[in-house]
Amino acid sequence: MAYTTIDDPSAHFTITLYTGNGSDDRSITNSANAGDFKPDWLWIKERDQTRGHLLQDSTRGATKYLGSHTNSAENTNANGVQAFETNGFQLGTDTDVNLNTGTYVAWQWKANGGTTSSNTDGSITSTVQANTTAGFSIVKYGGNDTAGATIGHGLGVKPQRIFLKNISFNDSWMCFDETNGANNFTSLDVADGTNDAYSMWNDTAPTTSVFSVGSDSGGRWVNNTGDDYIAYCFASIKGYSKMGTYKGNGSSDGTFIYTGFKPAWFLAKRTAGGDNTSHWTMLDSTRNSFNVAENYLHANETNAENTNNQKADFLSNGIKLRSVSRHNDSGSTYIYMAFAEHPFVSSKGAPITAR
Repeated sequence: MAYTTIDDPSAHFTITLYTGNGSDDRSITNSANAGDFKPDWLWIKERDQTRGHLLQDSTRGATKYLGSHTNSAENTNANGVQAFETNGFQLGTDTDVNLNTGTYVAWQWKANGGTTSSNTDGSITSTVQANTTAGFSIVKYGGNDTAGATIGHGLGVKPQRIFLKNISFNDSWMCFDETNGANNFTSLDVADGTNDAYSMWNDTAPTTSVFSVGSDSGGRWVNNTGDDYIAYCFASIKGYSKMGTYKGNGSSDGTFIYTGFKPAWFLAKRTAGGDNTSHWTMLDSTRNSFNVAENYLHANETNAENTNNQKADFLSNGIKLRSVSRHNDSGSTYIYMAFAEHPFVSSKGAPITAR
């Protein structure tokens, strides 16, 4: 059996750096996948100054955005991201995405080219576009305020991470992580630790076809009648992506996280230990082209890129933490997700060397 089914991760996930020029109708071109990378989930952050994260997807439409750093409902901006193109995306003049001389990073995932389908696997009919090869789907649904409602996700395997947001109302992101269990959640827009209140997931683990939501207990986080929701669902794919947990050791000779691939992107969040709070740390191999990777951003903050004690080495088969705190506090538990630059071993059995 082949080690991986994905020899070229850039066919499904890519990172593009660009500098803004303030011009309208500007195309940003990807170099990934031999000129064929039309993103379905696009996450943009300006690196050189304080500015929010912008998240768009091809299910809702390019001009509609959310922020990972805020609980704000969906907004529309015709001068921000204007279109998803065959090999990139088009920008307007808005300074959030195209300030003259501003430096930006764009993380991009492929789903199904913007083509959605109606999914009736759950008690609530959802609109889904899925990339089952890469373990990623975008799910949109309307709430019904029924405890135990189920929503089809289209992955064909159990999702291990779900980022869910009410796009109609100002409510925090709800994040499911398999290692935290179905009776817990974290919020992408805040530094808080794990929360076990409100039964967001109805204390029910996802199946290969659906995930469950509660009735919100008077809130509007996951299932309020009349509100619309978007969910980004992920499952680990050997040699391409990994979701899991690790414990920090508080040393510059830090914890090693085996992923089975050379990482391109890493997101980590403390969920237990210490003061049980921490930022969502983001590192990648494009902004950090050699080890030690230390240029980090926080998904829950608007801060510019920084290099203060959130360091790691990206190795051929995993991540070696190089900080004494933040994402490596001694005894603290963290959840993480990572995507590959290259698999550790190709489908033909050829090893990939470290950088």
